[in-house]
Amino acid sequence: MTRTFDLVAIGTGTAAATVATRCRAAGWQVAIVDSRPFGGTCALRGCDPKKVLVGAADVVDWVRRMRGKGVDGDAVRIRWPELMRFKRSFTDPVPASRERSLTDAGIVPFHGRARFVGPAAVQVDGDVLEARHVVIASGAEPADLGIPGREHVIASDRFLALEDLPSRILFIGGGYISFEFAHVAARAGATATILHRGPRPLAGFDPDLVDRLVERSRQVGIDIRTGCDVEAIERAAPSFRVRVRGGATYEADLVVHGAGRVPEIEDLDLVRAGVDREARGVKVNAYLQSVSNPAVYAAGDAAASGPPLTPVAAYEGKIVAANLLEGNRLSASYDVVPSVVFTVPPLATVGLQERAARERGLRFRRNHESTAGWYSSRRVGETHAAFKVLVEEGTERILGAHLLGPHADEVINLFALAMRVRLPASGLKEAIFAYPTSGSDVSYML
Repeated sequence: MTRTFDLVAIGTGTAAATVATRCRAAGWQVAIVDSRPFGGTCALRGCDPKKVLVGAADVVDWVRRMRGKGVDGDAVRIRWPELMRFKRSFTDPVPASRERSLTDAGIVPFHGRARFVGPAAVQVDGDVLEARHVVIASGAEPADLGIPGREHVIASDRFLALEDLPSRILFIGGGYISFEFAHVAARAGATATILHRGPRPLAGFDPDLVDRLVERSRQVGIDIRTGCDVEAIERAAPSFRVRVRGGATYEADLVVHGAGRVPEIEDLDLVRAGVDREARGVKVNAYLQSVSNPAVYAAGDAAASGPPLTPVAAYEGKIVAANLLEGNRLSASYDVVPSVVFTVPPLATVGLQERAARERGLRFRRNHESTAGWYSSRRVGETHAAFKVLVEEGTERILGAHLLGPHADEVINLFALAMRVRLPASGLKEAIFAYPTSGSDVSYML
């Protein structure tokens, strides 16, 4: 059966839902397609459920940090099955709720995997959906490890659905997924190991602060090994054996994929639609329009555009919707995009790292200091906290801010806002903040 629409959106995550609802509100006939439960990665398999688990880990760690400081935390522990039931109270309602909100808006839902059969037509099972425009916002999936035994490795979505937590967990890759889940697992009583191929984990974050986080991670029992190129995973019932180049082996009850994600566009048959792609996703111009097929736009993790973050997907969804409805007039800017590793404590960044600022020939002052002795850290027993802020000489422009410590995930937004509105460091320093709060530390970082 062939059906005609103004727009077909592939995916039901933040980017796709944003484009679809805005175009439908303008009177367009819109269809939306997903082969998975409606809601996208963040709400179902990523940010939201992850943060529920991180919140529990933070509570346990906070109590333990306060041991000997007036709090008896010996009996505090995570009951994993109960925590997972609490997590499901957030995720279980999402698919039906998301689909209902879309259909109530007049958007036609299709369940199945989309595949292009023309420049602006996709097939979903027995239906062919023809449209004036197609938006690819299908998200990302774990990269293929390309090693023997990769079928034994679980992805982050399955970790977030574990009914019981195994005793020994090994994470392949030293990115944010591995660190966040390892911090949760360690606070839940499991032995966690991270094997990272490169010399330094968390490459997108300030290396000095990463070193402090690695030290803190090891302090809570996480075994972090760098320079470990995993060659194979073998089943050694009832556990697994992970072999690393050079001969070393590691035993684990569960092996988790934390070695990066790639756009989930491999089976869309982009060639048939004349849509060019690269490793990061669909090739797009400044307006998030396909460089090779003007009928197609892409947003979120499926596009070779900004960083693969949920707020960026929402931002790109708004840009695509505006350009579809009003003609190409809006382009994306990614200069000020905060990002956080939700470990305990969290690690946050926005703007340029020190090396990048120097490579651009910028002249700046570097404010870098441990805040473990500051009131905001001492009162909660946090021994690993620090900041690094880069301020351009002459202009007082904040070039970058990097934070590790309690509430770094919230405080980074103050720096991001100041950078976004071009508030100079001197202006932010003069702001009066409520005290005692972590936000009030900002003045002393400038």
